[in-house]
Amino acid sequence: MTQRLDAMQQSPELFRKLVDFSLAARKGRLDAKLLHLIEVRASQINGCAFCLDMHVKQAKLHKEGELRLHHLAVWRESPLFSPRERAALAWTELLTTLPPHGVADADYAAARAEFSEEELVQLTHNVMGINAWNRLNVAFRTTPGAADAAYGLDKAQFA
Repeated sequence: MTQRLDAMQQSPELFRKLVDFSLAARKGRLDAKLLHLIEVRASQINGCAFCLDMHVKQAKLHKEGELRLHHLAVWRESPLFSPRERAALAWTELLTTLPPHGVADADYAAARAEFSEEELVQLTHNVMGINAWNRLNVAFRTTPGAADAAYGLDKAQFA
């Protein structure tokens, strides 16, 4: 396998700006557990091993149930998610895979039924952020778990 670049090392200023964007997007009224769910789901869709590893560990540290994490890939069939979480997951999938004709009015209305204007904008920015991180880490094949000690994720205690 070809050795890839370290994006942070090659472009520390842009990396820091993406960190700043992600941190700013998290500020608001949305629950951290909900944000972890959308980060895990987008990372699953995008095949980002680094982000999936990181966000599953973060979710566990924030007391997310392991069974719910296992069910994220099949959330539509699972009874473990609330209507609000379902709306967030549907919005995440929609914006992660963007249909050719954009976001349908029915999909927008479904999201608005669960989220205020401010919350939907915050949710959208968080989906944008995780998709940016997924693309960066997929492009450069960042090693899953490589930043665990730096982010305190070694405390998640996954085998």
